[in-house]
Amino acid sequence: MKTEIIIAGFGGQGVLSMGKILAYSGLMEGKEVTWMPAYGPEQRGGTANVTVIVSDERISSPILSKYDIAIVLNQPSLDKFEPKVKKGGILIYDGYGVINPPTRDDITVYRIDAMDKAAEMKNSKVFNMIVLGGLLKVCPVVSDNGVEKALYKTLPERHHGLIPLNMEAIKAGGDIIEKK
Repeated sequence: MKTEIIIAGFGGQGVLSMGKILAYSGLMEGKEVTWMPAYGPEQRGGTANVTVIVSDERISSPILSKYDIAIVLNQPSLDKFEPKVKKGGILIYDGYGVINPPTRDDITVYRIDAMDKAAEMKNSKVFNMIVLGGLLKVCPVVSDNGVEKALYKTLPERHHGLIPLNMEAIKAGGDIIEKK
């Protein structure tokens, strides 16, 4: 099985980190993965995105024009990537960052209020892990165990004490995602 994902939002929302953790999670589970970030001036408040492919078989190309899943965290990203979700695909959006919700009826749309949940957890830095938890609830491309291993691999050792909080955020994301 191959899942082609785009994650997009403003620079600083943890978009690239979320993609990196997702890719490393696939690696930890012996899957084939690609991680292709797009950033630059985007890091200063513009849009940033990352394409992640997780597959049981070899991946021929990391370049995609259509996606199985789009995770969009702001309106510009929704406007850009909603048309690029394959028919029958999944679009997940953050209710805080998107003003005009998706309108397509040939895809499955989920809303996750990750910003609100992060505020409730009193830590804005877990925002992206809440979103990742929502993704893994609706499309378990990797396991929680793989994510935990990936966090140990990708986070500097001085931040390993935050891994239980990150895993709690992933669980919270799975609990709050809603089909629209």
